[in-house]
Parts: sequence; structure tokens; C-alpha cells
Amino acid sequence: MAPAGTSPESSPDAAATRRLDEAFLAEQRKKLLAERQRYVRSAETMAAEAAALLDDREPGDLQFDEESGEGDSWAVERERDLALSAAAQAAVELIDAALKRIDDGTYGVCAVSGKLIQKERLRAIPWAAERVEYKAGGLRRR
Repeated sequence: MAPAGTSPESSPDAAATRRLDEAFLAEQRKKLLAERQRYVRSAETMAAEAAALLDDREPGDLQFDEESGEGDSWAVERERDLALSAAAQAAVELIDAALKRIDDGTYGVCAVSGKLIQKERLRAIPWAAERVEYKAGGLRRR
């Protein structure tokens, strides 16, 4: 039942459901699942590459001198791989949250304002949880 003073049709869930038809939601789910698979593979690949760099090194191989700067480039490569793996894992978490919003009927509703997120934004960034003006920081919570 809708809260006092609102009709079921005016709630964000009802508005999102009305605006986002089943075909659009199915298309978005398909995109999200494909992106999720891509990011999972990327996270696993980057983590494996970071581990391989560490496995290929012997203790004491790190060289600190004028020629190598503050250590070999393998350390920089390993840190880059770990950062990329973490970023890919963070993207997977955003995608999982979007899939949950599809399941619970809140997909397409801004987490900040409760207003509908534009379809164009959802097509471009299927895991978007905020309207562009809130994500960009143009408007603040009131």
C-alpha cells in the first residue's frame, strides 16, 4: 500500500516500472551481464598478472640505484595490475547492484533524488544509479 498522500502510480517504483518496459529491462540485463563477464575476466587477468610478476622474482632481486630509480619497473607494473584488478572488481559490484535494482523494481530511479534517470544515460551506462546532474556534482542533496 502506498504511503498516505501518495498513490501507487506516483511512487518511484511505479513510475520506473511504467517508464521502463520489459523489453528495455531485458536489454539492460543482457548488457549488464555481458559487461559483468568482461570485468570479471579483466579482474582475474590483472590479478593473475600481478601474481605472476611476484612469482617470477627472487627475494633480493629489487635493485635501488641510480640506473633503476627507486626499484625495478616490475613493482610499478605489479601495482598497476593490482589497481586495474581492483577497479574492475569495483565495476562488477556496481553492475551487481544494478542487476539487483532490476530485480527489485528500482532500476532507473536516482538513488539521490528519487527522480527517474534518463533512458539515454541508462543505455550509455547501464549500471548508473544517479541522474547525471548528481553524479557530476552539479546539484547537491537538499
